[in-house]
Amino acid sequence: MVVSGAGGGGGWGNTKALTLQVLNGRWFMMFASLLIMSAAGATYMFGLYSPDIKFVLGYDQTTLNLLSFFKDLGANVGVLSGLINEVTPPWVVLSIGAVLNFFGYFMIWMAVTKKIARPQVWHMCLYICIGANSQSFANTGSLVTCVKNFPESRGAVLGILKGYVGLSGAIITQLYYAFYYDDTKALILLIGWLPAVVSFAFLRTIRIMKVTRRPNELKVFFNMLYISLGLAGFLMMIIIVEKSVTFNQSEYGASAAMVIFLLVLPLAVVIIEEFKIWEGKKVELNGGSDLKIVTENPQPEVTSDDLSRPRETLATTTQQRPNHPPRRVGKPCLGHQTEVRTTPYCKHFSALTCSFFSWHAFVVLEAR
Repeated sequence: MVVSGAGGGGGWGNTKALTLQVLNGRWFMMFASLLIMSAAGATYMFGLYSPDIKFVLGYDQTTLNLLSFFKDLGANVGVLSGLINEVTPPWVVLSIGAVLNFFGYFMIWMAVTKKIARPQVWHMCLYICIGANSQSFANTGSLVTCVKNFPESRGAVLGILKGYVGLSGAIITQLYYAFYYDDTKALILLIGWLPAVVSFAFLRTIRIMKVTRRPNELKVFFNMLYISLGLAGFLMMIIIVEKSVTFNQSEYGASAAMVIFLLVLPLAVVIIEEFKIWEGKKVELNGGSDLKIVTENPQPEVTSDDLSRPRETLATTTQQRPNHPPRRVGKPCLGHQTEVRTTPYCKHFSALTCSFFSWHAFVVLEAR
């Protein structure tokens, strides 16, 4: 069997194979999810563009609080995205989320810039609820898929991705200052098209893959965590400096370039890990003849004593061998994969549901 080609085309063939390995691997999907999460925090930036809504549309603080309530309502109701994710592939969920995000915030931008007639209050509530609800689609489409693709490290996956969601507000703010400088109305347009573009760019990347456990899997997540901590430290430092020193647009562009560099830096970790996987596959292919086949359930050796025993005794001994107990079908265990029909039996889901509705009831009563 010929493993690698000879001649000058071997280098290009190896580069092409490695590139396909990176683009189709689980780690590049993790990197794509990081970018989607880093652009999915538009709900945290309501305080930046809410003065424009209040001034242009002539709202008072009570009406603005009502808009904020519907923003939080849309961001926290993720049942619809979860149900859609149960019956469709992740790219459908991401596509719906991108469309909802662009529609909701684009309509708000049209109203603030007076490109359409002054909408009624319930129109604005509907627009901001739709735009905020797109965040649940991004979370479900990318985060849930990553957890399924890395079941052994689901805690690290959740921590890193939710950390990027928390940083997304500061990330988008730096990009906004670099692109539009001080035009707060353009910020609404930015948070409308940027998350949609990122989601559409990685529709083919976010998908369920075959799980292959790697021995150093947690170490790779730690490397990504260190990069995210560096990004968080830089954002904290640059925000403090911006509060003390007045920046022009070119200086904001330099800080945004550094933010983009730190966002793309996990790609180096992905390439290194996929290169190790690719090298391991080549070694297995080259040394395949040295592999030994070991059966999981080897047959016991038959001794002379067993041959002298009657068949009835052997059959009785075989029947007395303990069998594995049947798997219980009922309440799902914590950390195990659950389905929609078994989720209501989980006490953690019940507690989460009660706290969710209690919080929203408190907000409604306080608004009154």
